[in-house]
Amino acid sequence: MRAIIERVGSCRMGFGEAEFSSLAESIVYQQLNGKAAATIFQRFADLAGEPLTPQGILKLSDEQLRSAGLSKQKSAYLKDLATKTNAGLLDFTRLPALSDEEVIQHLTRVKGIGEWTAHMFLMFSLRRQNVLPTGDYGIQVAMKKHYKKRKLPKPKDMQKIAKAWEPYRSVACWYMWRSLDIKTV
Repeated sequence: MRAIIERVGSCRMGFGEAEFSSLAESIVYQQLNGKAAATIFQRFADLAGEPLTPQGILKLSDEQLRSAGLSKQKSAYLKDLATKTNAGLLDFTRLPALSDEEVIQHLTRVKGIGEWTAHMFLMFSLRRQNVLPTGDYGIQVAMKKHYKKRKLPKPKDMQKIAKAWEPYRSVACWYMWRSLDIKTV
């Protein structure tokens, strides 16, 4: 890890707010490259109104959501998020006081929000410092590369490797992601 930190330089994690719009944005960004996701998200936000609200999403038709570039599935996820938030089943004001596991359980009630998205929300919106997203492909690839594994590590192996990173596993993951962008060895 020391060599990676020396090559990458100072940690510059960017953070969003722990609010409805951040989670809606992460749904839009799922499984898309950054540029395409940003374009689709901007079209979507232009239609729904900024800041994004449950009401702004719920007023949109399926056709409007598709015209922004959202798939039928992502549109359904966004509407489920909006509906559950509007009904009070998702309470963003409570999240900072919950444990990581409670936040994951709270967020994964929404269709389209899995453990990976909840981990990203914990790291980049709630600014939790000790999150290890074992389902993240980039972290798996970086661990394979830097820890000389023959195959992508399984979650149990990732936990063992990351034990030394506690209580700053989120920061170490940021370095792992960045290490894939530059020559580190």
